[in-house]
Amino acid sequence: MKSTGIVRKVDELGRVVIPIELRRTLDINVKDSLEIYVDDDKIILKKYKPYMACDITGEIADTNEPVGDGSIVLSKEGAQKLVEEIQKKFNL
Repeated sequence: MKSTGIVRKVDELGRVVIPIELRRTLDINVKDSLEIYVDDDKIILKKYKPYMACDITGEIADTNEPVGDGSIVLSKEGAQKLVEEIQKKFNL
């Protein structure tokens, strides 16, 4: 775990503001869901990603497929976009 050096106070309702720089870096947008984990004395926030959501398009469908070692999930549209991007980047 890497320290950002950012310190925030909790308000009277228990809210903490996540700085815009971190939200941009982690692609956390307004209305995105966050999962909350507790590890000993640490609170861990993680952007919520529904099971089998396409890593490229975000589409959630029963037809999405895990690829590689299972750490990447692709829809048909996401796979097509990925192939096109790879072909363009590597001049294939």
